[in-house]
Amino acid sequence: MQAQAWNELVSRRSQAGYHEKGLWKGKTTVDYARERLAESPDRVAVVDGAHRKTYAQLMHEAQRVAAGLRNLGLQKGDVISFQLPNWWESVVVNLAAVLGGWVVNPIVPIYRDAEVSYILDDCKAKVLFIPDRFRSIDYLEMAQRLRRDSRPDLQVVTVRASESLPEGVVAFETLGVGSAPWNGSSYGADDLKLILYTSGTTGRPKGVLHSSNTLIAELQAITDFWRIGPDDVMFMPSPVTHITGYCYALEYGFFRGLKVVLMDRWDARQAIDIIAKEGVTLSVGATPFLTELTEIVLQTGARIPQFRLFASGGAPVPPELVYRASRAMPRCVVCRVYGSSEAPTVTLGVNSVAELESAASTDGRIWNSEVKVLDPVTGDPLPCGESGEIAVKGPEVMLGYLHPEDNLDAFDAEGYFLSGDLGQVSEDGFITITGRKKDIIIRGGENLSPREVEDMLHEHPAVLEAAVVAMPHQRLGETPCAYVVLRPGHSLTFDEMLEHLNARKLARQKLPERLEVIEEMPKNASGKILKHVLRSWAEKLVAGAQAS
Repeated sequence: MQAQAWNELVSRRSQAGYHEKGLWKGKTTVDYARERLAESPDRVAVVDGAHRKTYAQLMHEAQRVAAGLRNLGLQKGDVISFQLPNWWESVVVNLAAVLGGWVVNPIVPIYRDAEVSYILDDCKAKVLFIPDRFRSIDYLEMAQRLRRDSRPDLQVVTVRASESLPEGVVAFETLGVGSAPWNGSSYGADDLKLILYTSGTTGRPKGVLHSSNTLIAELQAITDFWRIGPDDVMFMPSPVTHITGYCYALEYGFFRGLKVVLMDRWDARQAIDIIAKEGVTLSVGATPFLTELTEIVLQTGARIPQFRLFASGGAPVPPELVYRASRAMPRCVVCRVYGSSEAPTVTLGVNSVAELESAASTDGRIWNSEVKVLDPVTGDPLPCGESGEIAVKGPEVMLGYLHPEDNLDAFDAEGYFLSGDLGQVSEDGFITITGRKKDIIIRGGENLSPREVEDMLHEHPAVLEAAVVAMPHQRLGETPCAYVVLRPGHSLTFDEMLEHLNARKLARQKLPERLEVIEEMPKNASGKILKHVLRSWAEKLVAGAQAS
């Protein structure tokens, strides 16, 4: 982005005094990596399947890759994109970027030509790191199409190549080999470090901008709240190209000096084995990870007594899931957390198994952030206990979006980020999210939040996942429609659903007027249910019924 626009963003955030208060540390990941290198160079820092990499090995590889990128002609401030699985090479690429003063742009692995092309063009990436193939996607073939059709200047580096490479594509393993040692460019903690794109489920994806200062403020917050030490072990199955995986897999190991264990293909049974074998104590992940891990523990009776924390967020976490997981893993703090790419951890759940009720019924205690609740129509502040739009300000909130016009409606006059999430704050500082502004169902002029109905549906023994969306209605405008995924061997009828909800005294206007049982929820890479897809399905159901 233009230097002037970036300077304005940094200046605006610096006015909050985060430097003076010590909330912005003024250090980068490389600074922390060098500390680890001095303290314990041969300590295992990253585990990736059979690969075990020490701090010394990671730094050596990062210096090699940084030298290779310099040889490709990259200048300080250039953007390098990577669309990689949870592999140790992702850790190296991220560290090399800080060494060279380049900006990293993670791209989730499931994206294909349309999304990848848009992101590369929007952030003006100079280099793209990819596997040649992963799962069912031929990334090398996709990269060649992109170069041929729109980006002939794009430089491609492929990781773990299994065959000879076409002209112009560089193998990660040979990048920088034979180059003179290079310690990188001068790079500051206020410099642009990360461009991470939103999922774009309701419009054009937006580039979220972070510096080392904002990201490390988030890492310091989780360290303090959950009392994390260097003997803890972090398990990370969440994609490293998502804000959760990026922070806790690529950054946190250097910051706290702990071992990070990566998993590139989620499998709950394998996850249990990995947790036991590697002595994993912590994990942060989306709802599907917690759901499936809990089911396997209950089915197998697996014992993982050292596992002490699972914080779940990124998508709604039903209270019943927290209770169920806590019964399955009684020594583990299971909690809901709330954040986003723009504001990574607004809340941090709880830090004690004694707080189970708050862990299940709320989205966690506010930590390291200032929060206010605004009337979604007028923008006026609301008192504790009333539901409105969550607005947040703090040292880990993004510096802004890549395009200045996207910032116009993203912040209020006091610099609070307007999240678009609806929720309420209790007197003791816990947030409970009730929905999204755009998810509101307007039934006959009355606003209904789907979250309450979804939580009740999750209490039904047959329901594994539930989502409620707006369905067109000729007289009322919109009414609720429920989509559910059932547990194996179970069934659920419309009348059984109504009986279940009526038993919980749900207001009649909130009752879904249709039930659709589906095999799988449409989701994005972070596990968030794509409600716009469900709404389109509901619209087609109504249109089909009217046509017949």
